[in-house]
Amino acid sequence: MKSITAAVLTAYEQPLEIRQFPALTAAGPGECLVRIEMAGICGTDVHLWLGQLPIPLPVIMGHETVGRIEVLGEGLVKDFRGETLAIGDRIVWASSITCGECYYCRVVRQPTRCVARKAYGISYCCDVAPHLRGGYAEQIHLRAGTSLFKIPDSISTEAVVGSGCALMTAIHGLERCPVSWGETVVVQGTGPVGLAAIAVAKQSGAGKIIAIGGPPHRLEMAEAFGADVLIDIAATPTVEARRALVLAETGGFGADLVVECVGFPEAVNEGIELPRDGGKFLVLGQYANAGNISFNPHIITRKQLTIHGSWAFEARHVDKALRMLEIPHWQRLFAEEITARFTLHEANTALETVRNWRAGKTVLIP
Repeated sequence: MKSITAAVLTAYEQPLEIRQFPALTAAGPGECLVRIEMAGICGTDVHLWLGQLPIPLPVIMGHETVGRIEVLGEGLVKDFRGETLAIGDRIVWASSITCGECYYCRVVRQPTRCVARKAYGISYCCDVAPHLRGGYAEQIHLRAGTSLFKIPDSISTEAVVGSGCALMTAIHGLERCPVSWGETVVVQGTGPVGLAAIAVAKQSGAGKIIAIGGPPHRLEMAEAFGADVLIDIAATPTVEARRALVLAETGGFGADLVVECVGFPEAVNEGIELPRDGGKFLVLGQYANAGNISFNPHIITRKQLTIHGSWAFEARHVDKALRMLEIPHWQRLFAEEITARFTLHEANTALETVRNWRAGKTVLIP
């Protein structure tokens, strides 16, 4: 193949452009060339498209990707788990690279805040060679230092992309703000991150899970993933009414843990009122700058809340996600989450599908 097709974001809130790039045939030491088989459309991609997180343009978006190895650079012989790599292996990779040397990486051990962190599909301008650093393309060039994971034959590509970065993000968040056995958990949002949070909470031993979200097809998914109580935001349109339902389901006290997975700032205003006194509030969905909120900080002290934030995930969370997908129940559910498939030429339709909540998980198949 002499050229590679990619869908490129050239300007915020404008249609992606289909562009051609030179096909890559060689990789340097530690690098890897991958033929992309499936790429997920993340909610973050919509925020990027809307200009809510400054990134270098033009960019090939896409950070939830599975593909097969075409070229292995010198010295790249094993994956993150120590498995031997070979041409043709089906792999997934951690979407970001950290330096391992800075204050955040070494001293305080918060590598997702690495000062030199770069993420595929977000941080790389595609005008700069080797150009192909995002999943909305037929081929991707992976830098030396990327954490690769050979996907076991027992796990489907659909399950890996269906879980996307949402499962890893949820694992990281609920690692920072754990679920104790038998606790009541409220999950705000029933998109991919919300569904993943429900799954991780269930796997962690939550006693009751209350999901707040919509539309109906996503609430059905939330129930399949383990939600015990469903609150439809369309049927219960006011914050006060939704809070009353949560209190009714928690003996009038509120939840032990509330996990925000919506991505709209107003959800934080609503969510901070839902934990019980002495409870926990995890803000997981606010990955982009979608605006400010205003609430009375007296709520925090009066309720003695513990508030956590969690940003993205580390390579070790990819490992944990794959181990969770080895459980047939979760593998099936995450694979079935994919309900919309598009080609690269249909990337704009795919973004609109995600923006308008018309599907479970939306993917591109180059």
